[in-house]
Amino acid sequence: MAVFTNGKTYLEFQNNNERVRIIPWGANSFRVVATPNGPVDLTSAALLEQPAITDEVTITIRENEATIQSGNIKAVVNSEGWSNVFGRISFYDGAGKLLLAEADGGGALLKKPRFFRSQIGGDYRLTATFAANDGEKIYGMGQYQQDILDLKGCNLELAHRNSQASVPFYVSNKGYGFLWHNPAVGTVTFGANTTEWRADSTKQLDYWITAGATPAAIEEQYSAVTGRVPMMPEYGLGFWQCKLRYVNQDEVLEVAREYHRRGVKVDVLVIDYYHWPRCGDYRFDEHFFPNVKEMVAECRSYGIELMVSIWPQIDVRSENFQEMKERGLLVQTAHGMDVQMIFHGNNVFYDAINPETRKYIWQKVKANYRDQGIRLFWLDEAEPEFGTYDFDTYRYYAGSVLQQGNIYPREYVRGFHEGEAEDFGENTVKLVRCAWAGSQRYGALVWSGDIHSTYQDFKNQVVAGLQMGLAGIPWWTTDIGGFHGGDVRTDEFKELLIRWFQYGAFSPVMRIHGSRTPHREIFKADGEPTEQSGAANEIWSYGEENYQIMKKFIDVREAMRDYNRDLMTQAHEKGAPVLRGMFYEFPEDATTWDLKDQYMFGGDVLVAPVMAAGATTRRVYLPQGAQWTDARDGKVYQGGQWLDSKAAIETLPIFLRDGRQEYLVGMI
Repeated sequence: MAVFTNGKTYLEFQNNNERVRIIPWGANSFRVVATPNGPVDLTSAALLEQPAITDEVTITIRENEATIQSGNIKAVVNSEGWSNVFGRISFYDGAGKLLLAEADGGGALLKKPRFFRSQIGGDYRLTATFAANDGEKIYGMGQYQQDILDLKGCNLELAHRNSQASVPFYVSNKGYGFLWHNPAVGTVTFGANTTEWRADSTKQLDYWITAGATPAAIEEQYSAVTGRVPMMPEYGLGFWQCKLRYVNQDEVLEVAREYHRRGVKVDVLVIDYYHWPRCGDYRFDEHFFPNVKEMVAECRSYGIELMVSIWPQIDVRSENFQEMKERGLLVQTAHGMDVQMIFHGNNVFYDAINPETRKYIWQKVKANYRDQGIRLFWLDEAEPEFGTYDFDTYRYYAGSVLQQGNIYPREYVRGFHEGEAEDFGENTVKLVRCAWAGSQRYGALVWSGDIHSTYQDFKNQVVAGLQMGLAGIPWWTTDIGGFHGGDVRTDEFKELLIRWFQYGAFSPVMRIHGSRTPHREIFKADGEPTEQSGAANEIWSYGEENYQIMKKFIDVREAMRDYNRDLMTQAHEKGAPVLRGMFYEFPEDATTWDLKDQYMFGGDVLVAPVMAAGATTRRVYLPQGAQWTDARDGKVYQGGQWLDSKAAIETLPIFLRDGRQEYLVGMI
């Protein structure tokens, strides 16, 4: 039987050695922490410090039941009978509707809703089990390469991989949001009978739950306790040019000059990886980039900022490897050979969890890039991409990767965010390949990794962008055209590229990138092979007809600059996603909760990407509660109906809510 006690603003109960504490943590929200033995630890992995309590907190304790209410959320702990002997927690909204409940013990089965299995070494394998809600739909959880929007029925790995970002927060159609506040590698299963979270190695249970009448209210409350993105700088609102890869300074300047000559606005031009002598040197190879300051100055004269790729791998031949190893700044290999990724040499990752490592790397970057005029950084390989993803093989400064692994991408971007703030008093956009809860507050612009150039991958990205926004990461983008497998000689790829480019114009950041076929070999000054370069990927590289279509959508993007700035303000001030599932804006329309192939770009613009080869029409749903103007011809439709909308290759279905953003009519 649970023994209840109450602090000034929390409820606590104990079952034998287990201690569970329920704490108001933000508006209409609780943090729940449990330890199998000893006191709870309120050190935070993702949550900001406990906000001042503004809601009235009411605690009631009876013999077998206790309640705590804060604002519009109430937790009830029942310890009566076999099914609740361990203390079963249920959560309700302000109207008394059940939101979520721990699974019961199953009577004589004596199952534990919070089950800590001891491991050798003193820590635990944890499972936390909740009862399933009938008719529940679940959204968010970060970025998984699938075109499944409602995650009910899914089993998800809680770990990062190239193109997979585990951000363990979801929004339920039942009126609550839930954060699994644990950076351990594990899984979650949203089953028909139970929802089960598993951490493979941990010291305690920790989660956060919030009640909200709408998805927008839930996102605002969630972002208030995990942090919000900075205000997007102006260069984040336009078009970004990228490819694998511009090999030297002359190639960079040729591209910048040609865009300028054609009068096409480019905000950011990206210099990809292996512009360095060795991975981990954190400087340009002077043979290929002899006058960096001059290159930066010329590009900036065209209104173009340069962004440079950074990798966390340190080649064992790098000029920095030995010092970093001696100072303990590298990820530790607990057993086996100390090589963590093989790519153009043997590489070990730097330990971004270690604050000394973050300072060391920033000082190298500052001296060799920032002081040369480079202000923007692309933080690649952020998972990090261990060669075999054997998470139990490696250890970080904070502990084993099994227990702490998912915080790496956040701490990686944090080092650059804090360095530039301290040294330059500014916060820039950091393009990064992975994220965890809280990454957004350090200026992380997540892109969806090394995906393939297929329509299925395209469909996956549309869903991934929506899920990332709901998981609290509003700055998100994708390689327009996909990264692998795009052959510039084929009409099939050109069609896919155009369709993806159209979608990119209605993404948080519009960035073309890819490892285009055919490639060419590149050699260093001494003849050593280095990373290859893909085919040309500028908008004039695909023929005049395609050039005109892509230029048109860059012009559309420019026309939307004020609107995009307003969307970024909403993200900064309220935590609102830029890409929004249809239900986010129209939660009362039941149809919108099942739409995965169209979305809202902000509150005013409905986007229906064309994601099938050869398609010239597609079906679009116009939600109830609004009038919709077709941005192609200005025709107005009432909401609450399906349309078969025409979509020739030079356009796509775009509908404007209640006549807003009317300047787009005729542009698309």
